[in-house]
Formats: sequence, structure tokens, C-alpha cells
Amino acid sequence: MIAEHKGEVPLVVYTLPFLAGIFFALFFNIQGSFIPLLISSCLCAAFILLNLLYNRFKLYRHQWLGGLLIHCILFSAGIIATQQHDDRNYVNYFANKNAGRLLVLINTEPTLKGKYWHCSANVIQANTKIKSTATRGKLLLTILADSINQFKYGDELLLPANYKPVDPPFNPGVFNYKAYLANQHIYQQCFLFPGQYKLVAHNAGNPVIAYAINLRQRLVQKFKTNIKDPNAAAVASTLILGYKADLSPDILQAYAKTGTIHVLSVSGAHVAIVFVFISFMLSFLNGSRYGQWIKAIVSILLIWAYALLTGFSPAVCRAAVMISMIILGKAGYRYTNMANLLALSAFALLLYDPLLIADVGFQLSYLAVLGLIMLQPVIFNWFDFEHKYVRKLWYYISASLAAQVITFPLSAFYFHQFPLYFLISNLFIVIPSEIILFSGIIGLLVPQWPIVSKVIFWVLEQTIIIMNKGLLLIEQQPYSSINKIWFTCYDCVLLFVTVMAFFYFMYSRKIWLLKFSLVCLLITTFSVSFRQIKSLQTQSITFYSLSKHAAILFKNGDRGVMLSDLSPTDASYKYSIQPGIDSNQVDNVHIINISNNLNITYLRKNASLIQFLNSRLLIFDPHLQITRLPKKLAVDYLYVTGNPHSKLSFINQNYSYKKLIIDGSNSPQTIKNLVNEADSLHINYTVLKRNNSLVVTSN
Repeated sequence: MIAEHKGEVPLVVYTLPFLAGIFFALFFNIQGSFIPLLISSCLCAAFILLNLLYNRFKLYRHQWLGGLLIHCILFSAGIIATQQHDDRNYVNYFANKNAGRLLVLINTEPTLKGKYWHCSANVIQANTKIKSTATRGKLLLTILADSINQFKYGDELLLPANYKPVDPPFNPGVFNYKAYLANQHIYQQCFLFPGQYKLVAHNAGNPVIAYAINLRQRLVQKFKTNIKDPNAAAVASTLILGYKADLSPDILQAYAKTGTIHVLSVSGAHVAIVFVFISFMLSFLNGSRYGQWIKAIVSILLIWAYALLTGFSPAVCRAAVMISMIILGKAGYRYTNMANLLALSAFALLLYDPLLIADVGFQLSYLAVLGLIMLQPVIFNWFDFEHKYVRKLWYYISASLAAQVITFPLSAFYFHQFPLYFLISNLFIVIPSEIILFSGIIGLLVPQWPIVSKVIFWVLEQTIIIMNKGLLLIEQQPYSSINKIWFTCYDCVLLFVTVMAFFYFMYSRKIWLLKFSLVCLLITTFSVSFRQIKSLQTQSITFYSLSKHAAILFKNGDRGVMLSDLSPTDASYKYSIQPGIDSNQVDNVHIINISNNLNITYLRKNASLIQFLNSRLLIFDPHLQITRLPKKLAVDYLYVTGNPHSKLSFINQNYSYKKLIIDGSNSPQTIKNLVNEADSLHINYTVLKRNNSLVVTSN
């Protein structure tokens, strides 16, 4: 429902400056809260003075003054809240201590991936030779697994203080894991091997959270015991309990490419379905005022009981807070604008942790609900169907359209794809997802009765199998999704403004809104087109930064050659190399092994020598470490890879070059020797290992 006047949505109006303050603090990386506190105190004093002198100086003639001061106070409050939640601003932050050992408390459910345990931990104590100091802050732990230790939430570990900052993204287009962890207040990481740490205590965490995690583990095991198909068991655990560790990449891709990935994220939609079911079961209490309050309290308790089943996952807790406030708002008032309740829940959550605003799940959840509140009624009123079931179908279609349209700019910005068959796939999963949710919850709550449990879990398993097969079929259809969408942050904002202005025009029929929407769309189109045209005219060489491998991308407009010792199916290739190819708008790419030859119009590779347009590159690997040339070979770039045991003096006798490039496949000692020689000879060089990739543009 779109508000006619800002007076209908006061909580929305007052939440916006608070959000703006948080964004301001994050965008400009403001450190320290003294100045914001001082400004906020002055603003509060001015607001109090304004109220005291309101009648005396006839300030009612300038009513905007009070609103302006409140907005400024809330803006500064957003900045202050952000700074107060940054552990690095405190003296007792563990990284500010020169400690030898740290006492940490595991604060998440550890997951075993391959040979390593992964979890985060609160650093509660820093130990030196002299004393122990209580500390704060979080640390990311990666521990090599052994046959002895099985880590759990609440374990306390004593470990050496050999942590280091989380690495930023080194290659173009890759996921910014450092920013992702920073949004969870994690800035340091630690790699541990058996024998480096000591397990000093168990069950030292929050007992409620520990119980919730243990309960979820038992429920996941119940799914695995009663469901034969491993993919079906994984989907059931993910959809109902939010446990994603067993989900296969193929199934995950099918849901992502069909626009139904939200069903695998236990969040607002799942909690809403549970609430609708609870509301239906308690509908007999609607007759009286007291009955409505009893219904509200019981509903909230049952929703939080469901959150307990999911191990109090952040997404479910966020949705539970949102739904709880909506329930209380509906019970307390005859008419409540849903946007107010949505704003109130967002304000409460951001007051608890301002960095939630940077969480993708938080953003998409609130945008989707906002779309259902504001856009769905507008879309639904486009057509008026008299037939009951057609009208019901149109209701689901309008809801899917509203959620997809309002989240499109953000989802395209983060995930770089858009599912074209989202309407079909979302309508297809409506009934199966509800059957899965309710049969799964019933199956978990009912004791292990032979016949009853077998029937319930058979229905659950077959429904999941049908849903998976249907989505895989939709995903395999031609043009199922548009990929390689690369928007900037400004494109994303402009697209969002375009969507909101257009739908507000459809609601109010004000022509200036349509014009404004079209102008925003035109600017976005121009921005995207300009970057694409510029990309088509660009020739460049990208030397990737990889820890143990070599990779070079030669880009000629929308064509390119990827030279690497990694296979395209390798996980490192998909994570570190493919995003760079996509972000560079390279559609037609030749992928060849670093040892193979190639001869095409713009690139010729013969053994170790590469001619790319007007640039010449030599790959110096162990095959050339004893090769002497009768005459010096002149190249533009000399790329050292594979850890050759050659001194730079030997290389310089055979080759002349403008830039020396040392990749990450070389050993630390080889890199050190080459760097020392290059410094002494004043040679221009770049070391790729644990550094940003090198991009050389020829135009």
C-alpha cells in the first residue's frame, strides 16, 4: 500500500535519516565517535531549546525547523551507532594488544569442508608473559582437521596470536570476502595446525544457542535417516532448517538460475508461511479483543519456537523480529500501515547491529517485503478477474512480479544474472514448497512411529524430487537466464529509483513521475552502453594473482585468450579467473594450457613466446632456466612462472624487457631472490603473489 502522505508513515520518515547515517559512516569509513557525539549533543540541545522557545519567538511559523533537527539527530545517531559497534575503535580490541597467545570462544557452528574446520570465534582474552587481559573482537579460524578433535559451538581454544588481516580481493570481479567478513565484524584470520592450539573448555557459550544448534544437528540427522535420496535430504535440511552444508552445487545452480534461490534461504517467506498456518489454526480467537492478544502472543511464541528449530539462524531471527512486530502492530491497532511496522523492525535490528544494512540477505528480504506492500497492490489492480481461481492465480503472479521487480537491481548487482522464467518457476514451487515445509516440520515433531513417519517422509521426499526435477528442466531450457550482468553501485541505485518512480506513477498517474522514471532509465542505459562500447574498444593483458598457478587473460574487445595451467572446471578457475573474464565483457574466449601453442588473428603463441597485437611476452619457466640464446631477445614483458632456479643476471644475458612479472607459482625464496636482484639492478618489476593482479591496457 502506497502512502498518500508522509503522515501515514512517520516511522518510515524517521528511519530513513538513520539509514543514511549508517551508509555515510560505512561509505566514508569514519573512525572515532567523538565528533559525531559532540554534533549530536549540540543538535539535541538545539531541539530542546527550540521547544522551550517555541511560543515566545513564534517558531510555529517555521515548523520545518523541528523536523530538520530531528532528521539531523537521527542521521548523527546512525553514524554513532555504526562507530559504537566497530570493535576496532575500542582499546581492548585484541589486535591492539601485543599478545603471545589468545583465548577464544567458538561462536558459530563449525563446518568441516575437505580437510579443514571453518568457524568464527570471540577473542575473550589476550595473554602475555606478564599478564592476561580481557579483550573483544572476532577472529576467523581455519583449522586442519585431525582424528582427535571435533569442534563445537561453545568450545574454548588457547592458540598462538599468529593472526593476520583478511586478504582483499586480488583479481578483477571476484567476490569481496574481506568486505563480507567485515560486515560480520571479522577483520583478522588465523590458520592452525594440530599441536598449535589447546582445547581448554566445552559448552562455554550461550546455553540457549548451544541447545538450538544441537537440536538442529539432531533434526538434520533425522532427515538423513528417513530420506534415502541425498539431494532430497539436503534440500529438506536447507529449506526447513537452514542447514546448507550438504547442498550440491548442481542443485544450488538450478535454484539460482530459475529465480527460486530464495526458497533455499530460510527467511521471511518461510516464517510468513508458518505464521499464516498458525493464524489459520488460531482463527477461533478472533472474536474478542482479548482473544486477538492471546492469538498474537501464542503466534509469536510459536514463530520463535520455529526459529529455535533452525538453530536461531540470523535470517530466521531477522524474519521473526519483523513478523513479531507486524503481529503486535495488527493486534494493537485497527489500522496500521505495514510500511511503518517494516520500518520499525528494520530500525530495531539496525540499532542492534548497524552492519546488518550491508548484509545481502537483509537487503533482499526487506526489499521483497517492501515490494509486496507497495508494488503488489498496484500490479494486482491492473486486471480485474471475476473467476475466483483465476483471481487467486493473478494474486500469486502479481506477488512474484512485485518481489522480482523490486529486487532485480540488487540481485543483478550482486549475482550478475537474471532468470527469465522466474514467473513459471516461482508458480511451480508455490504448492510443493508449502507441502515440503509443513510435512517436514510435522515429520520432525512427530516421534519415530514406523508407519506414520514413513508416510510423512515419503511424501516429503517425493515432493522434493519432483520440485528438483522440475527446476532442473526449467534451467535447461534455452535462454533460461541472462548472465554476465555487471552493474555499478550507481546503476543499481538509478534502476531502483526508476522502478519506484514508475510504479508510483502507475498508482498516482502523475506525469512528472513517469518523466523522472524515464530520465533515470535513460541515464542508466547510457552508463551501461558507454561501458560496453568502451570495453569493445579495449585491448588489455591481465596477469592474475594466484597462489600456486599461472593465468593470463589477453583481451581484444569482446574476444580473448585465457592462458592458464588450470582447467575451467577447477574451483580456483571458477572463483578467481572466470569473474574477471565476465567483468571484462569477454564473450568469446579461447582457453588453452600454458604449454600449448595458438595462432589466431590477434595472438600468436609459439612455445614460450607470445605476440599479442603490438606487445610481446616471454614465459620464463624451468624449461628455459639453462637455455642460452645466441642473441638477446627483446620483449615487453618477462613472466617468471613455475619456480625456475635462475638468477636474474642469467636472464638478463639472454633477454631484454621493459617489465619483470613474478607470479604466485614461484616459491617464497625464489621470489625473494628475484626481488633483491631486481632492486639492486633498478629493474621495473611486479610480484603477483598476495598482491593485486596486473592489468596492462594498450589503449
